[in-house]
Amino acid sequence: MSTTKKTFWENYRFSIALIVSIAIGSIIGVIFGEKAIVLKPFGDIFLNLMFTAVTPLVFITIASAVGSMVNMKRLGKILGNMFLTFVVTGLIAAVLILITVKVFPPAAGANIELGAAGELEKLSLADQIVQALTVNDFSKLLSRSNMLPLIVFSILFGYCVSAVGGEDNIVARALEALSNVMMKFISIIMLYAPIGLGAYFASLIGEFGPQLLGAYARAMIIYYPLCALYFVVAFAGYTYFAGGTLGVKTFFKNIIEPAVTSIATQSSIATMPVNLKAAARIGVPKDIREIILPIGATMHMDGTVLSSILKISFLFGIFGQEFSGIGTYFTAILLSILGGVVMSGVPGGGLIGEMLIVNMYGFPAEAFPIIATIGFLVDPPATCLNATGDTVASMMVTRMIEGKDWMAKKLTAHEEL
Repeated sequence: MSTTKKTFWENYRFSIALIVSIAIGSIIGVIFGEKAIVLKPFGDIFLNLMFTAVTPLVFITIASAVGSMVNMKRLGKILGNMFLTFVVTGLIAAVLILITVKVFPPAAGANIELGAAGELEKLSLADQIVQALTVNDFSKLLSRSNMLPLIVFSILFGYCVSAVGGEDNIVARALEALSNVMMKFISIIMLYAPIGLGAYFASLIGEFGPQLLGAYARAMIIYYPLCALYFVVAFAGYTYFAGGTLGVKTFFKNIIEPAVTSIATQSSIATMPVNLKAAARIGVPKDIREIILPIGATMHMDGTVLSSILKISFLFGIFGQEFSGIGTYFTAILLSILGGVVMSGVPGGGLIGEMLIVNMYGFPAEAFPIIATIGFLVDPPATCLNATGDTVASMMVTRMIEGKDWMAKKLTAHEEL
């Protein structure tokens, strides 16, 4: 293993290239406005490549990680600590946003004309749970729209591989080889990322930039700094728990690429391949990162909790209702967590969660276009917290399983990054 110290440019050149390309894209979007939409196909090429790679990547990485496990108790510990981490960080985010919207009501002084909306479909909670976890045909597992069912299938498949031979099984070895192939495939796609993300961001700014003005400005002024504060302060606290000062430094050194990718693509799923590489560089063990990051891309919801409660509070203000009471707060937290499971990972995919909010609180149909617009505006920073929070969660789980000195042990020093 080489001990040569890399220069700043060698460490950060790709991250710098991504940031510069997005900055250039943003400037193009501001200058040319809607004309910049002509660049959108170049961004769509990147997104399509990532999305087509993600479905096999999720299956292979999870099935490989679980299938090569001889010790099923370790799998149980990983999953148990993962869910504990998701819940604790989600609750912290919920308390933070509840305090914020009480001190700074996001709809104060808002004056929005209600747009017309069609009749909203009544959603059954039981049906949503069934559809979120399972599908009724194998072919549907091949769609990124059904990531949770694919994860469930992958875990069960991996368990069966382990049960009939573990890491010595020829299937386990094949999955390991395929996992390496897919990661190489992702690294090749990422060579196009500066062009793709720059073009995509130019089209987004050009098409939707004016919506950042007007009646929604106050909500955004509250939300964006809160997300930045959570990213810096909360993540610093979580990573300090995970690995002390070294954990904090290592996390922020390696998280730039996932953060930039998540903001530009507005998708936790599209960010997952970059997250996997970042977690490997940080030193998160292979089995932990390849279980937590794919699951986290569809279930870890810190950013979604913040945005969902902001939307609920905004609607209460718009319709002249007071956002207060333990029951209201509890329902808001429950809906935000459910929304995180249902809608994470798909760019602009919050419409189902937003319908749930409108229906569960009994708001009129006219509330839907209001909350849908807010959903678009808050999606980039929310996705950033969701996606980068998956890497944080993998570090915290490693700390709970491997002990507080896990970073010093260089658990992944032998891996080819």
